[in-house]
Amino acid sequence: MDEELVIAARQAGEYLHARGWRLVTAESCTGGLIAAAITEIAGSSAWFDRGFVTYTNESKQTLLDVQAGTLADFGAVSEQTVREMALGALAHSAANIAIAVSGIAGPSGGTPHKPVGMVCLAWAWRAGGSGAAEQVKCCTRHFEGDRSAVRHGAALLALLDISQTPAASY
Repeated sequence: MDEELVIAARQAGEYLHARGWRLVTAESCTGGLIAAAITEIAGSSAWFDRGFVTYTNESKQTLLDVQAGTLADFGAVSEQTVREMALGALAHSAANIAIAVSGIAGPSGGTPHKPVGMVCLAWAWRAGGSGAAEQVKCCTRHFEGDRSAVRHGAALLALLDISQTPAASY
């Protein structure tokens, strides 16, 4: 496992554990890479609830409640889709914070509008760290390099940005 990802996961875990929060992941293009980095850390079960790998549109719909209309209108690689993935992951877990990732890791599959390296990410959290009122932060980034580099960059950003969500103020 990549040491940089494990370090980022450890930092995210310390941040979450200090607040008594748990994390859930909803991964598409990263294929469980975030969850794998987390579970490299002994004791991560204290702050990691579960991970969903939803590579197909069907799995996004059945496991995370992503709406068919969202996928039809915006595609799997969109901020709208990762927003629904993150909210669905929260709804189907005991977590306080969710990370969702969907992208085009390549080497094929890109288009002029959605090129290889484009990744959409979302972080969702329950207001106050618990309860039902969710809030979401989304972004789209473009990562350079081969498939491995795109997946690594997306996983690293997802983990590093946990402490940058507005949930940090709770």
